Amino acid sequence: MTTTRRDWPKAILFDLDDTLWPIAPVILQAEETLFAWLREHAPRVAQQFTIDGLRQARLELLARQPEFQLDLGKLRRAGLLDAFQQAGEDAAKVELAMAEFFAARNAVVPYDDVVPGLLRLKGRVALGAITNGNADLRSIGLDHHFKAWISAPLLGVAKPDPAIFMAGCRALDVAPWDAVYVGDDVLLDVQGAQNVGMRGVWMNRNGSNKHLEHGVEPDAIVRDFDGLLDWLKRNHG
Repeated sequence: MTTTRRDWPKAILFDLDDTLWPIAPVILQAEETLFAWLREHAPRVAQQFTIDGLRQARLELLARQPEFQLDLGKLRRAGLLDAFQQAGEDAAKVELAMAEFFAARNAVVPYDDVVPGLLRLKGRVALGAITNGNADLRSIGLDHHFKAWISAPLLGVAKPDPAIFMAGCRALDVAPWDAVYVGDDVLLDVQGAQNVGMRGVWMNRNGSNKHLEHGVEPDAIVRDFDGLLDWLKRNHG
């Protein structure tokens, strides 16, 4: 059976957290860094709360105000404001605490294949990113690889909402059918992109079968950038 070859996509857009770098250990370290800052600069908060206590308070706040799901940075800021007020600390310090957290949150380490892969793609297609998170590509030092990136907290809508994928395509001046979206979540990333006419590639670094559980059929399943590049070369002229 022969495979119909297509023209190369005009743009490839990527999810960030857990697609280009692992995020869970970074968030855990960022929370440790923040708490160390609180011990020194807001000791009454550190005496009254633990890291787990602050996390539980955020979850309770999120349950009461689910709109915070769109911007977990705002949720963390609101949780800190509550904690500072309860502990009798100066709430003006909250922004300093958030700056400390965000600096640590952006201290990510890309997977080994990411930078070489971006460099190999850069000359062939326009590159973009769409994220539901608070990653700052400038702080991370990868912004020069991307023509544009869209952040759910700034846009006001999050994946899998069609509007955020369409915003990504507009930012790169491409039609959805001329773009590929690559992400680690089969529902938010793959299905969300496919719903607007983009092709959705699942970056499945861990050999998961979640696409079967959810009944999602990615346009391709790859383990890393080498797999993505191989798929592009095999299926495109």
